[in-house]
Amino acid sequence: MPRTPKYGTPDEENPEWTAEDFRTAMTYPNLPPELMRIIEADSKKRGAQVAPKKQAISIRLSPDVLEALRATGPGWQARADAALRAEFIAK
Repeated sequence: MPRTPKYGTPDEENPEWTAEDFRTAMTYPNLPPELMRIIEADSKKRGAQVAPKKQAISIRLSPDVLEALRATGPGWQARADAALRAEFIAK
């Protein structure tokens, strides 16, 4: 069974760019207007919010606590939110 490459890893369909590829690449302002419209329309789309809105706050945490949270990888803020909810709301 072929191994699936990690995200961002060049493969035969998306080879790593060479210096020549970068030199001859078309810059955004030089793209055809129709393609620019498509790109701009896609970048303005945002799906409906699934979960209730959350509030951005500032909180002071001990460096070791913050390091441990971040060490859990992407999604650490959501996991911290779930842990606080379980401790303070679900009781």
